[in-house]
Amino acid sequence: MASIDEQRPFIPVGIAVLTVSDTRTLENDKSGDTLVARIAAAGHRLIDRAIVRDDKAAIAARVNAWTETDGIDVVITTGGTGFTGRDVTPEALEPLFEKRMDGFSEVFHRMSYDKIGTSTIQSRATAGVAKATFIFVLPGSPGACKDAWDGILKAQLDYRHMPCNFVEIMPRLDEHLRRGAAK
Repeated sequence: MASIDEQRPFIPVGIAVLTVSDTRTLENDKSGDTLVARIAAAGHRLIDRAIVRDDKAAIAARVNAWTETDGIDVVITTGGTGFTGRDVTPEALEPLFEKRMDGFSEVFHRMSYDKIGTSTIQSRATAGVAKATFIFVLPGSPGACKDAWDGILKAQLDYRHMPCNFVEIMPRLDEHLRRGAAK
């Protein structure tokens, strides 16, 4: 059963938050604010925060730059996961993934189903790893951000969470890159 091992130290991770929207600003970005508040409350470090328009190239460029920034272990995006013509966040970011995290989407949809029923299928939430950085692509609603953080990310980004968590594998996420460089 999952639990917190109080004998292990808490290890804060560096997180960047990207809001994808044609209309939001830092003054009215409730989803970004929701994530930032939860990141701080959990004891992690907010390294950067930005808002970009619903543009594949701009989204990919911002996240790619963050995957190359020392101190950023995790990128969380909010917005652009629906089905309208402007919803392009998965298309922008999935090509960056070296490894997909299919289980994230499955668990997110399972939790969402309990709250919003079949409407959960209107989200293309996804996640993966790129350049030893975890990337989580969330819907643009504050409720979806709360659900993803409270139900998945808070525990998985806590080194004390047992039986396993993302933090304990972070040092090994770039093994393939180091092996390739050593050849």
